[in-house]
Amino acid sequence: MTLTLTPAEQELRAFVARTAARVLCPLAEAWGERDEMNWDLVRALGKEGVFPLLVPSRYGGSLEGPFRAMTLCLGREELARCCPPAEELFAIQGLGSYPILLAGSEAQKARYLPPIARGEQVPAFALTEPEAGSDAAGLTTAATREGDGWRLRGEKRFISNAPVADVYVVFARTEPERGTRGISAFLVEKGTPGLSGRPMHTLAPHVIGELAFDCRLPASSLLGPLNEGWRIAMGTLDVFRASVGAQAVGLAQAAFDLSVAHARSRVQFGEPIARFQAIQMKLADMATEIRAARLLVYSAARLKDSGAERVTLESSMAKLYATEMAHRVVDQAVQIHGGTGVLRGHPIERLYREARAGRIYEGTSEIQRLIIARHLLRD
Repeated sequence: MTLTLTPAEQELRAFVARTAARVLCPLAEAWGERDEMNWDLVRALGKEGVFPLLVPSRYGGSLEGPFRAMTLCLGREELARCCPPAEELFAIQGLGSYPILLAGSEAQKARYLPPIARGEQVPAFALTEPEAGSDAAGLTTAATREGDGWRLRGEKRFISNAPVADVYVVFARTEPERGTRGISAFLVEKGTPGLSGRPMHTLAPHVIGELAFDCRLPASSLLGPLNEGWRIAMGTLDVFRASVGAQAVGLAQAAFDLSVAHARSRVQFGEPIARFQAIQMKLADMATEIRAARLLVYSAARLKDSGAERVTLESSMAKLYATEMAHRVVDQAVQIHGGTGVLRGHPIERLYREARAGRIYEGTSEIQRLIIARHLLRD
């Protein structure tokens, strides 16, 4: 398994960086730190060819082959490095559309994927509930037969893109007595009678909210086979957990680059602080940790793209190490910047807030450790 980038992957990374610098960053900076949906940025991600990286060409995207985890990781890493608001939108566009790509019927793919690729619609992945966070299998949202369709009742919480998403992938119990083998996935469109939601407000501005369901759904809303929802959810997270690590690498790289520039320009005691051994040691540790995390992320992505059905162990390792690494690296970047690093709105201060959530969503660091341990202790 090679962990070096192919020429095509290097060009993809360069394309994302150029697009971010030319179009995405100006839109994000003009918008500022607000937690409403930036539809101008959404449309630009579609028009400029970033969202199409997530969708096969037959559904309006630019993928000529199967979905590639490495493409997802490179896109998230580069966007996080140079334009975190665009990275957030790219990530959730993928998280919400991948279950449709993974398990949807041809009719469902043809209906939902083209507008997602064009940036005309945004999806959401609705798994977490008020009492089912780390214990995602403890969800209580239920779907029961009603005529030729379904009655969906329950609540979801901490759902990215809620309450403004155009379509939600919702996981609900259809046969409660069967545990995780009795969970199914449903597609619920915005405006469905009985669907309501409200926004939540987090440390770093993010479009996220709560949802409540008491909806009548048609039979065609079932995504994938009945009672296969847990497999769809875990198959999605298997890919996207490693890409959370990629996002963390991008944020850490941004903090490192800013720290190097600051260390070279900041003069104390008559010389740049880059000449102080204390600063040099910090930078050495930061660079080493970033490289180690990047290799873990690329390894998980390469393994998935090589045809491995599951990469749960590798994805959990990548997410755990990279998100914890980003916390350490950004914290050291604040230390290097001193007082300016804690000024509200400074790039380092914003990175500090952006990096914190990665250790929680899509499985906390503690849950990742349990997943890893269980794999290591299997007979």
